[in-house]
Amino acid sequence: MASSSYESSPMASNFCSHEKVLSNGTFHPTPVVVVVVPFPAQGHLNQLLHLSRLIIAYNIPVHFVGTPTHNRQAIVRAQGWDPTSISNIHIHDLKVPPFVSPSPNPYAQTKFPSHLFPSFEASTRLREPVASLLQSLSSRARRVVVIHDSLMAYVVQDAIRIPNCESYTFHSVSAFTMFLYFWDAMGRPQIESSHIPEVPSLEGCFTTQFIDFITSQYEFHKFSNGTIYNTTRAIESPYMELIERIIGSKTHWALGPFNPLSIEKGVCEGKRHFSVEWLDKQEPRSVMYVSFGTTTCFTEEQIKELASGLEQSKQKFIWVVRDADKGDVFNEEHGVRSVELPKGFEERVEGIGLVVRDWAPQLEILSHISTGGFMSHCGWNSCMESITMGVPIAAWPMHSDQPRNRVLVTEVLKVGLVVKDWAHRDELVTASDVENAVKRLMATKEGGEMRQKARNLKNAILKSVDEGGVSRVELDSFIAHVTR
Repeated sequence: MASSSYESSPMASNFCSHEKVLSNGTFHPTPVVVVVVPFPAQGHLNQLLHLSRLIIAYNIPVHFVGTPTHNRQAIVRAQGWDPTSISNIHIHDLKVPPFVSPSPNPYAQTKFPSHLFPSFEASTRLREPVASLLQSLSSRARRVVVIHDSLMAYVVQDAIRIPNCESYTFHSVSAFTMFLYFWDAMGRPQIESSHIPEVPSLEGCFTTQFIDFITSQYEFHKFSNGTIYNTTRAIESPYMELIERIIGSKTHWALGPFNPLSIEKGVCEGKRHFSVEWLDKQEPRSVMYVSFGTTTCFTEEQIKELASGLEQSKQKFIWVVRDADKGDVFNEEHGVRSVELPKGFEERVEGIGLVVRDWAPQLEILSHISTGGFMSHCGWNSCMESITMGVPIAAWPMHSDQPRNRVLVTEVLKVGLVVKDWAHRDELVTASDVENAVKRLMATKEGGEMRQKARNLKNAILKSVDEGGVSRVELDSFIAHVTR
């Protein structure tokens, strides 16, 4: 355990604290411990920290492992609940060699965040410390259950050598997108289904370097005992069933939604974000929330068009104007690009629009009664948060799974519209494109119908997590399986 410095973590406690010492001085081991191994990018870290919260509700200790930087990032940015208040999550800060943390390039050939690649590569060096932790926990527990991001399969490969250890692969994307990946990889075998729409190819979604990284993980997926998705059969049942049809050799669990469905009381008291206070003063469902996640980097020309479009729409908005994350979000060595807005923009939109230049409390904003739409890159985290809060989406995908999530949101679930079609991804989105999308979603009958559909989905999801609901049953079933 020398490689771990988790003791300094705000959520850490002695990792033996869940063992009981009997009167004769012997240990009574915990029946089951769960080890969670996330991939070091915000959309992945966040989902698995949320899942950790769901698991500890069953009184099962969870060990959350990663580099000190990425663990800190996950904790600092957690929303809807206070991770520092939960002693049953044990944070393990595992050391990796230093990695470079370059700034994002808004003029790169593709929108994929290839500047993060050094941090992705550094994560592969977690293999030895993770193996050491698993070995140590295995001597104190009846069973060690490893839940790892699909992109961390290489890191957890040694679990197969530990007799009382089993692993489960977590896919951080929608069941819809994952089915399409599997189906494509199998050469698209004939399937009778009315649920498979036309989708864009993966061209432009990833760099060759990252595709090679994904491929290098897949040979280790064969060791996994099953797969986990952050979705619910309340919205993606057809795609979970299609996955089960084409990959029947493993068990598949839809354990979502992982994110809180309501904001915990006391989390925000005394430190409410200024954007939430601003929302308090607005009419119900009148505000468009505009945010493109942690990996999007716009050119100055695109920022000016977006600003003009929002201004011309005359609709209320909160716009998060920030650059993409670096590999180490706490490293200020190269500085953060200050995004230039058109001269006088903030003064002209005062009272109508609000600009947020740093991290925004997205879950709180989406759950607020005044929020009526979300202009989004369609990362799966953002899609799930928006759908669970009953907010329709103006979809503007950038890379990775986002173009296919766009199809799920706008054509399958019908709770959104397209700002920019993937076929035109290399073209500038003009001010009038932005203006039209905002007006359509916020000020037309069509937008109102999408809002109603989004609220219906939210209600279906709320029912699914109640006692006897499909999501609750699935989570209970997974917990029963790993604690059998």
